[in-house]
Amino acid sequence: MEASRRRVAAAAAATLLPLFFLAFATVSGTDRFTVGDSKGWNPGVNYTEWEKKHRPFHVGDWLVFYYQSGLADVVQVDEVAYNKCDASSPISNYSKGRSYAFQLNHTKRYYFICSYGYCYQGMKLAIKAEPLPPPSPPPSHKPSAALSLVPRSAAVSAVVTLAVSAALLRFL
Repeated sequence: MEASRRRVAAAAAATLLPLFFLAFATVSGTDRFTVGDSKGWNPGVNYTEWEKKHRPFHVGDWLVFYYQSGLADVVQVDEVAYNKCDASSPISNYSKGRSYAFQLNHTKRYYFICSYGYCYQGMKLAIKAEPLPPPSPPPSHKPSAALSLVPRSAAVSAVVTLAVSAALLRFL
């Protein structure tokens, strides 16, 4: 009986824990940006305007570059190399495949260029990653009892699901 209980508990945990982490990730405040929007990482796109349109960028956000394999790449460089369109000493070079996802992990400026010569035509991007903003203050009005029973986020729903599942497992 005890072994059966442990198997059920392990199966429940294996099923519910990924859901909990997924729910937490969706409320953590990170965003995903497709660089260049529908035009992608290609010549002829004004990436300075694109950056202005989408700022602010925060630590944890993702930049997704879609480019034509063999015709473009994504090279992370420092500010001096960015200004000179110089890819000779890259921080990183992403040239495999047709896309690259980059997470902004630190509060700082990031610089990306294309080393296929398109940088001189404006195919370069400078991004400033800012700290995540503080959470919003709680509402000043007191919600009604009926509204207070409604979960406020996916994370709360996941916690409630885990608690109910754990309680049910005790009775098995």
